Amino acid sequence: MAVIKNITEAQVLSLSQGLVAGVDEVGRGPLVGDVVTAAVILDPDRPIAGLNDSKKLSEKRRELLFAEICDKALCFAVGRASPAEIDSLNILHATMLAMQRAVAALSLTPASVLIDGNRSPDFGLPSHAIVKGDGLVAAISAASIIAKVTRDREMAVLDQAYPQYGFAKHKGYPTQAHFEALAKYGVLAEHRKSFAPVRDLLAR
Repeated sequence: MAVIKNITEAQVLSLSQGLVAGVDEVGRGPLVGDVVTAAVILDPDRPIAGLNDSKKLSEKRRELLFAEICDKALCFAVGRASPAEIDSLNILHATMLAMQRAVAALSLTPASVLIDGNRSPDFGLPSHAIVKGDGLVAAISAASIIAKVTRDREMAVLDQAYPQYGFAKHKGYPTQAHFEALAKYGVLAEHRKSFAPVRDLLAR
């Protein structure tokens, strides 16, 4: 596994040849829910305009691109790790496990894997970790969008079950509103018990 910082356009082009899976994660920071990853193999004959880091796109734009990726990609898959797994393994190792699950679930076996960030799990395949890759490599951008929309939708479902926590707004992240809801209504089964704000509340 190689880590690439300051990747050039020529490197992006070279690494993107053939069956290449882009991988990204969403949800390392929240106090609740799964960490969600996605793996996407794009079709070079069906390019998708406007791909970018999901955090830099509006919700409406993400939803539109999500649908286009689902339609045009050669294949894609979602992987996840549960709050219990996060508590058992820690968030880093749980994220790596979720990435492995996403790549393993692809209907096509990629020749290589490109991951956003500076770490990569062992996929049993050649892989490159690309710093800020979600804004520079189309397949990673697509993976970031699939993961982000998937997790946001799951937070909307959780919000319907527990509207008093405000999950649809803060998506489970450690906001003041989330802290106040935790203090008032307590810890849910979906909360990550090893994360300090939740752990401290349980310890009282």
